[in-house]
Amino acid sequence: MKILDEITPSEKERKIVEKIIKSVTEKIDIGDAKLELGGSYAKNTFLSGNHDIDIFVKFSYSKYKSKNISDELSKRLKLKFKRVHGSRDYFQFQIKGYTFELIPVFDIKNFSQAKNITDVSPLHKNWVKKHLKNSNDVRLIKKFCRAQNVYGAESYIKGFSGYVLEILTIYHGNFSNLIKNVSRWKLPVYVDFEKHYKSDKDAFEKINKSKRENDLIIVDPVQKDRNAAAAISREKIEKFIESCKNYLHNPSEEFFVEKKLNIKDLIAESGKDKLLIVRIKNLTGKNDVVGSKVLKVFDYLNNELKKNDFKVLKNGWYFNDESVLYYVVKDELLSKNIIHYGPPLKYKKYLEEFGKKYNDYKKSKGRSYVEIERKIKNLKEFAKKLSKDSYIKINVKEIKFKIL
Repeated sequence: MKILDEITPSEKERKIVEKIIKSVTEKIDIGDAKLELGGSYAKNTFLSGNHDIDIFVKFSYSKYKSKNISDELSKRLKLKFKRVHGSRDYFQFQIKGYTFELIPVFDIKNFSQAKNITDVSPLHKNWVKKHLKNSNDVRLIKKFCRAQNVYGAESYIKGFSGYVLEILTIYHGNFSNLIKNVSRWKLPVYVDFEKHYKSDKDAFEKINKSKRENDLIIVDPVQKDRNAAAAISREKIEKFIESCKNYLHNPSEEFFVEKKLNIKDLIAESGKDKLLIVRIKNLTGKNDVVGSKVLKVFDYLNNELKKNDFKVLKNGWYFNDESVLYYVVKDELLSKNIIHYGPPLKYKKYLEEFGKKYNDYKKSKGRSYVEIERKIKNLKEFAKKLSKDSYIKINVKEIKFKIL
């Protein structure tokens, strides 16, 4: 496949990365802790051009189990870094265009010793390295999922993590078999490579319900009580299935092309209907947190459109340094008035209170109602009102609406 030439790192790129990693690790003095390469670089599943490098800083479990190892690492680092807050804080810095993340973990042999999910990550890496036969199969499925917008474990994406895709690739043997099998998925779906459970029924009973709300269980090979797919949204799962079906129907390298949001294409697609474009200047902070806030605004605007009787035909969003939301809205005139229903006529007490507020209310089929003037009659009025909305203001730095 031609796409493999684009996403597989060349020998030159590998040597450059290895040289940079070596020069960085040699300069880091962290006492009795150990450095260990992690992430896709360690597993040899990284895509060409990927500039994010994870390094585990492993602290002795017996010596440091009662201490805050993020604070320990912070005191030892002599270089400039950014402390990133998470379930356990880690440290980020950039060198020669590469972003390094130093991740403090306990040096453990078994998941039962883990004090944090991060502690298990080196075990994930070791498992993948032991079982993965062809790294390029993972590269293909990663690129495919990126292009289909179903990749990423961040809370604002709720997509497939690299680790989940690695498990699925190993489970099905290669990229082609993975695509074929996913295209036939009918939820609920159960994957258990290490056969930790006797049956899917056994697994569904023993894995907490809150960890399988999407009806997809991928048992973590190194931690049998964990569903590695728990954070994936049902929407992303269904989109993945549909994308695999479409690819099998018409295999094309177009399925691997990551498309940026194109306003001209959206205008053409919306045709005679209205296109509401919302441009957002994000708050500063960790992508996972900032992205979640943008997603909240996206959902909030969608609900407000529907609440005001606008018919949303299609919507979507693009998250970057500046985010863009879009809504294709049916071009139709809204009624001048809306019907506001009151209590049923049999509830005299509540009906009396309703009558005090609306003394000209009407009755129909045992129910009270009143016609009131619609507050928002068109998208222009909607945009004007929502641009001042307090909920939106706390989630973004700046917001601008445009109707096309």
